Amino acid sequence: MTLPDADYYDVQALLDRRERAKLAELRNFLAAEVAPHAQGWWDREEFPFELLPKLGSLGLSTPHRAQPDRPAYSRLFHGLVIAELTRADTSIATFFMVHHDLFVEGLQAFGTPEQRERYLADAMALRTTGAFALTEPEHGSDVARGLSLRARREGQDWVLDGVKRWIGNGTFADHLLVWARVAGGPDDGQLRCFIVAGDSPGLTRSKIEHKIALRTVQNADLAFDGVRVTEADRFPGVASFDDARTLLLSSRLLVAWQAVGQQLAAFDVARKYAVGREQFGRPLASFQLVQGQLTQMLGNATASMAMLAQLARLQDTEEATMPRVALAKAWATARMRETVALGRAILGGNGIVSDYRMAKIFADAEAVYTYEGTFEVNTLIAGRDATGLSAFT
Repeated sequence: MTLPDADYYDVQALLDRRERAKLAELRNFLAAEVAPHAQGWWDREEFPFELLPKLGSLGLSTPHRAQPDRPAYSRLFHGLVIAELTRADTSIATFFMVHHDLFVEGLQAFGTPEQRERYLADAMALRTTGAFALTEPEHGSDVARGLSLRARREGQDWVLDGVKRWIGNGTFADHLLVWARVAGGPDDGQLRCFIVAGDSPGLTRSKIEHKIALRTVQNADLAFDGVRVTEADRFPGVASFDDARTLLLSSRLLVAWQAVGQQLAAFDVARKYAVGREQFGRPLASFQLVQGQLTQMLGNATASMAMLAQLARLQDTEEATMPRVALAKAWATARMRETVALGRAILGGNGIVSDYRMAKIFADAEAVYTYEGTFEVNTLIAGRDATGLSAFT
């Protein structure tokens, strides 16, 4: 058994042969192209645009959907792809998810045939990049009710005014899916979604600086000042926040898989360090307390992976409801937080400098714990389903 993988119960054995071979190809790619460079990108807050053609060549865009050149992969495979990407670098996994599982999946789910013809092939191959612009400076957890960016109709065009915040890939994306409320007319207050070019006149994009997590991800503040969008770039099937939720359910579940990947990475680093580091003339890994910490980390990772593997099965049968996903996201990220803290402790002082990678894993965990629904909000979603009573105020 190869312990550094931390797949202690061999969940990947549930994949078919084709999926296992593709996952091995991904691991080899990440070991060669991502893992050796990820810390430098993170330290410099630098996005590796040169990686995109290579990443696109893997053919892993929305893998659960069949393509002309390949059948669909399972949801378990999709989750393990995200876990492996995160294990190599959480920032690259986050880029991948925003682009493929929100932007590309948005085109797949809501785009017209003409829109898919115009945008999909280049986006799936990463010849162009996308972002998902929903969150606002004053509206995160309450964005369903509080979304304030406005879209007003002028002839055959729409005009967008307002602001967005924390938009992953937002500084450089070629296209953004922008969510807005209709201002005026018979549809006043209804939700709409638009495909907006990143270089649109009136759109200002500003990088969010001074982050302590996901430093490679280029999060942006977006300001829309009379940005014009044609009717041809509106998703005609989007009319309410329920449409956004169909995308957010899947992306929230994949963030739970990121929590698995974070734990695999933390165990990789902590185990290697504990075996190689000597104190009092013995490897750290030979001390009982350290073995207890490593076992707790391994148990957390294994339990999280098993939970997500079962949820992937439910997803394949369309039984992965939002409360079930919320429970997984809350629980797995709580275990992740404990796991990365144990790993940082095993490295002692070396755990707080980025030279040893654990500090990056530890810091990135805080973003995973928070985005795609905070721990508290996801807990209340699951709690409402379990009790039949809402604790939201």
